[in-house]
Amino acid sequence: MRIARFTVDNEIHFGAVQGAPGAETVTVLAGDPFYTGIHPTEQRHQLADVRLLAPVIPRSKIVCVGRNYADHAAELGNELPTSPMLFFKPNTSVAGPGDPVTLPPWTEEVSYEAELAVVIGRMCKDVPVERVPEVVFGYTAANDLTGRDVQRTDNQWARAKGFDGACPLGPWIETDLDTSALAVRSRVNGQTKQDGSTRDMVFDVPFLVSYVSQAFTLLPGDVILTGTPAGVGIVDEGDRIEVDVEGIGVLPTVLRR
Repeated sequence: MRIARFTVDNEIHFGAVQGAPGAETVTVLAGDPFYTGIHPTEQRHQLADVRLLAPVIPRSKIVCVGRNYADHAAELGNELPTSPMLFFKPNTSVAGPGDPVTLPPWTEEVSYEAELAVVIGRMCKDVPVERVPEVVFGYTAANDLTGRDVQRTDNQWARAKGFDGACPLGPWIETDLDTSALAVRSRVNGQTKQDGSTRDMVFDVPFLVSYVSQAFTLLPGDVILTGTPAGVGIVDEGDRIEVDVEGIGVLPTVLRR
């Protein structure tokens, strides 16, 4: 099932997206599905008539995993980590599909990173690998925008990866997905830049969720970004980035200054 968050008639709703591409409808859900479950109403809209928002605004945190694809670590001249390399993005970094992202004036080297994101569905801690499916609400696409120059000079990643708009998410959450071998791609102005697969992750999704839960209590709506394949590059004002994750859909972002 595809769960979207959207606005129509100046109201924000969660909804279930159904139908073939180009003819999708969205059925309004009652309440917040993270806390009350998925309960469809009789209200329905054409997807083309609503504005999609980020499918979730994490109440607590976005936990990201660095260097989780060997080819990406190599292209930046880094060694592979022996355990998952974790960092945070604040929830103020979230942007929705198609939202323009304003590039900060203090970075001249902003890069894109196409990623599969895991959305947590229930409070959990110390989750065994075999029980990870019980705590996952679903999956969405993410773009881990990064100020590469600031990443180098700050010696830590808070500014480089946490600025406003640095975490586009969307277009919706897919609740039923096999993450073992999904294509993860990005395009810039229509040209393919990244073309990887989750089968090439150093640490797979169940391991990552379990590992993160050992460090932090995870809350409903928390998001885990799982790393990016090779092919990242510098983008600037006016560029359009599309993150395309198999089984989920396309997440577009337009940059401005």
